[in-house]
Amino acid sequence: MNLPDERSFNRWFIIISCLVVIVLVLWNTSIFFQRLKEDERAKMNIWAQAQEELSNAPEDADLSLILEILNNNTTIPIIHTDENGEIVYTTNLDPTILEDPERTKDYLEDLKEENEPIAVDLGDNQIQYLYYGNSPALNKLKYYPIGLTLIGFLFIGVVYFFYTTTKNSEQNKLWAGMAKETAHQIGTPLSSLIGWAEILKTENVNPTYVEEMEKDIDRLRTITERFSKIGSSPNLQQTDIVAATRDSYEYLKARSSNLINFSIRAPRQPINVMLNEQLYSWTIENLVKNAIDAMRGKGELLIEIKQDLKQAHIYITDTGKGIDKNKFRLIFEPGQTTKKRGWGLGLSLAKRIIEEYHRGKIKVAQSEINKGTTFQISLKKV
Repeated sequence: MNLPDERSFNRWFIIISCLVVIVLVLWNTSIFFQRLKEDERAKMNIWAQAQEELSNAPEDADLSLILEILNNNTTIPIIHTDENGEIVYTTNLDPTILEDPERTKDYLEDLKEENEPIAVDLGDNQIQYLYYGNSPALNKLKYYPIGLTLIGFLFIGVVYFFYTTTKNSEQNKLWAGMAKETAHQIGTPLSSLIGWAEILKTENVNPTYVEEMEKDIDRLRTITERFSKIGSSPNLQQTDIVAATRDSYEYLKARSSNLINFSIRAPRQPINVMLNEQLYSWTIENLVKNAIDAMRGKGELLIEIKQDLKQAHIYITDTGKGIDKNKFRLIFEPGQTTKKRGWGLGLSLAKRIIEEYHRGKIKVAQSEINKGTTFQISLKKV
């Protein structure tokens, strides 16, 4: 058995064991409850017989035992009625119930539903009926299984949450490891390309070719640095979010199809935030590429920057196919994608960069099917 299978087995073993324990305890509690109920029924039968003996006893009879039996009940509520259902007397009832005749009648109806009445023969064809309820201890015991069940399911929830969190942590470590390994693998051919570019400068080669090659090398260097920062705490510096966003905008506009109409609205004055510019530009690229895919390579794309007293807000709006409202949160989960190609990591990475590394917020601000979507990034100003 490998490690993941063993962990899965342990998780389900604990959950099933908890369920078995809960069922066994509930079963035994039910049996215990019924036995207590039968014991109280037996006590009420003895109490009713004592009432009969008291009513039919001769004047010189020793009533000490009978009175002791009758006085011994201090917890079980009792209502005596005559043959016509009129209340004769009560025992162990709350005084507030007795103060209101209507409440007393309602309470009698409750007792009729709790237990079968006991007929009391007082002689001379006088029959009374004894209605009794459960003792306070028995009533409390009724709620014990509910509390136990809640505790059991809470424990199962904690176990499930623990294993889910552990699994997510392992996945995060895996993605971080893959990112760092990717950066390491790119580093070797990148160094070689830098060397070849320097050699080409000394040869009789069109300088434009070398310049374009160096642009691609710089791009690869940026990608390498981005991947190397995944899984580690990035260095945040006070940065003008307007300038950083414009840089990403210009880069993406220059490398996108002419069928995409790019536009940007931003204030002229700088807005400073604590930022890792490389990771931020990666987030903007992911959101813009996601928007272009949603528009199928043709449409309007607007990047807008606003601010309030505490935060800077970056909005990226497209005219694409839109997102269902019930998927606003789901799209940020790893592996969620509607494209035939891709791993569904773009928005997940964007969320991690903004919320975990920059302590900001990213969300779908609004979206309408076949009309477009607006993503919002919020970062605290300095």
